[in-house]
Amino acid sequence: MKFAVTVFYILGFLGLGYGQHVNSIKLVDLEKRITNDTDTLYIVNFWATWCVPCVKELPAFDSIQAAYADKNVKVLLVSLDFKEDLESKLLPFIANKKVKSEVVLLDETDANYFIPRISKEWSGAIPATLLQNNRKKTTAFFEKKLNYAFLKTEIEKIQ
Repeated sequence: MKFAVTVFYILGFLGLGYGQHVNSIKLVDLEKRITNDTDTLYIVNFWATWCVPCVKELPAFDSIQAAYADKNVKVLLVSLDFKEDLESKLLPFIANKKVKSEVVLLDETDANYFIPRISKEWSGAIPATLLQNNRKKTTAFFEKKLNYAFLKTEIEKIQ
């Protein structure tokens, strides 16, 4: 997978009021982040606050992150909400739902560019989730709502 998508990285949202998030945003390169040569399994979920099935599956990702915290598994929640809704919708949502996994806001408006770079199987519908371990050269992609049991089974297959 070769793509260079820039995202806004939201730091320090655990236990903080959402107003504090705005001062702790930096740009990161998603490709560089998940295509490194470590033995980390990245679980990259594409979601949005307005997507009901996306919101329903978020607790499963937080549970997976907690269950595999010491096992080289990293959950990355990539929000497809609009950049202009960061302060008014996304940050309050994260605080209200007490999301514990790392959240980034996609800063790429050309879906025709980034969607096939994530997976050729992806139609663009959300929720969508990519599991990727670069050292083991393993990937899996799912364009549907996932639950904890399903994620756990897939993690065990890849690791």
